[in-house]
Amino acid sequence: MNKITSTEITEIMGDINNELWRMERLEKEIKQVQQEIVIHPELTNILFESLALKLHNFYTGCERIFQIIADELNGGKPSSYDWHRRLLERMTTQQINRPAVIKENTAKKLKEYLGFRHIVRNIYGFELDIKRVENLVNNYFFVWSDFKNDLSTFLDWLDQLKISLED
Repeated sequence: MNKITSTEITEIMGDINNELWRMERLEKEIKQVQQEIVIHPELTNILFESLALKLHNFYTGCERIFQIIADELNGGKPSSYDWHRRLLERMTTQQINRPAVIKENTAKKLKEYLGFRHIVRNIYGFELDIKRVENLVNNYFFVWSDFKNDLSTFLDWLDQLKISLED
């Protein structure tokens, strides 16, 4: 990696925070759909299809953040057919230019959402396993909290790096 400037770090932090803001909105939408399922049980199948798409979007948001970090701090994301899995794994390890972004336990949980995203992309909504969607939604709030906590630690590191570059 070439020498990074405090301005570039500010931009990276802004990009990450922008994704986190979108993901916060997604959390609110997931809660809304859960309430709709209780109010309108006759729409359960359609509403679970909506939840599946929101879970897909959740992992996509995580991966966008990983791509920002990989592109800006590591010189690019992995290549080849399994780059999605490898990108997730790389976020758990310290690299030459940065600490680990997320904990291994968080990555293990996120791996389920990565796999589910692939399923959502390749089947019809009416083919979804409602129990699997339900389990992922129930776990989502814990995984999202872990992800935010890990990212907060990483953003603190970026902020400290920025301050040290400004001195």
